Amino acid sequence: MATASLFSLPSLRVLSRTSARGSRFRILAARKPVESSSSTATSGSRRGGGKGGGLLSVLDRALADEEEYRRARAQVQRKGVEVEGYAIEGISVGGHETCVTVPSLNVAFDIGRGPQFAVSQDYLFITHAHLDHIGGLPMYIATRGLYNLKPPTVFVPPCIRDDVEDLLQVHRRMSQIELKVELVALDLGETYEIRNDLVARPFQTYHAIPSQGYVIYSIRRKLKKQYAHLKGSQIMKLKQSGTEITDTILYPEVAFTGDTKSDFILDPRNADALRAKVLITEATFLDDHVDVEHAREHGHMHLSEVTISVLILPTPADEPFGTPDEYKK
Repeated sequence: MATASLFSLPSLRVLSRTSARGSRFRILAARKPVESSSSTATSGSRRGGGKGGGLLSVLDRALADEEEYRRARAQVQRKGVEVEGYAIEGISVGGHETCVTVPSLNVAFDIGRGPQFAVSQDYLFITHAHLDHIGGLPMYIATRGLYNLKPPTVFVPPCIRDDVEDLLQVHRRMSQIELKVELVALDLGETYEIRNDLVARPFQTYHAIPSQGYVIYSIRRKLKKQYAHLKGSQIMKLKQSGTEITDTILYPEVAFTGDTKSDFILDPRNADALRAKVLITEATFLDDHVDVEHAREHGHMHLSEVTISVLILPTPADEPFGTPDEYKK
């Protein structure tokens, strides 16, 4: 993604990430694109050298890209942010890795390259099967085993569940380790209880391959309306008699989209994601270097779409903050 803004609304928080060549995720440090002058000079000096020169030029570019990524990652500030009472930590570099954790909920969303800060989270929610979102899964599971942590619970879209299991089986055979994990295919419309006061549900997203986001809900109990007029002693008698006196209400706390087009915002089935205290979403492209059509073609959002979508929501948006200086007006 190419924005580092945290849009603050009374009932909606949009926490955005960045692309590898753009600005940084709000949790991370803002940076400017790094040009590799050494790569340019080297490639130029070897150009025209036949097949070998062409291969070396390709290798030079690949090494330069990796060096740029390493420089960007070295600037990461993992201090995290606090939004609506939730400490949030993560890294997101477009095409390389995305992983976001909410430690107080004991959850991680996507696993990137298996960053260390995610290892302690017992529940992992995978949005889709692109490697920058799922590539670190075997390492995450293996590291938890190394630290004698209990096997994690990993949620995946049902359509990739068998493939993920096959992938883990390959690693088990190669590494000769157990890779203990509870792999859960969580489908749209299904609910999974994380603990007695938290549940998770997936919601529809629109990426280039099958994908889904997740909403974490808190569970609260509220006295049924028909008993609201009763005195405490009367309510106690009803409770002691076995009468159900409360309704169970789910409150959307944190939602995470992963990669998606802006269509998810207009999908009426995703109302809970938009009502969540914290909505963590993407906006892969920031300015006119890449247009909206290109972003949509590849299953991503453009910042201009996020801005328009926020404006059509029923609550007014505060001024964004955390935007890199080069994009401020």
